[in-house]
Amino acid sequence: MDVTEKEILAQCNAMCKNTLMETLSISFCEAGKDYLVAKMPVNSTVHQPDGVLHGGAMVALAESVGSAASYLFLNTKDFYIRGIEIAANHVKSIRTGYVWARAEIVHLGKTTQLWDIKIRDEEERLISVVKLTTIAMPKPQ
Repeated sequence: MDVTEKEILAQCNAMCKNTLMETLSISFCEAGKDYLVAKMPVNSTVHQPDGVLHGGAMVALAESVGSAASYLFLNTKDFYIRGIEIAANHVKSIRTGYVWARAEIVHLGKTTQLWDIKIRDEEERLISVVKLTTIAMPKPQ
């Protein structure tokens, strides 16, 4: 049975309850056959002291969307997905509005996965470029 985009997004958003993603108001908003998109509001709850989006919040957004994408695209009810490496280059500051993180697969292996994640603002300006490596670990039987 094929799963619809609406069902995928509902599943992803349900996973956010009582997590850091809920704390940061991250929500999943678009899914395709090889990508997943999440958005996050930019306001005082995710600012660094000088009033711009905190780099750590951007990394949390990127890891959230990349890890969720790994889980979805591996279709792994028998595996945990964990981030094992993340590298971010922040290229522009933002003070208000929303940012969107789009995770696209670079390598989808059975054990490790590599994701290219671009974070953009409401005007499609590039805010951050992130590389995430995830690992699929078997759940105990």
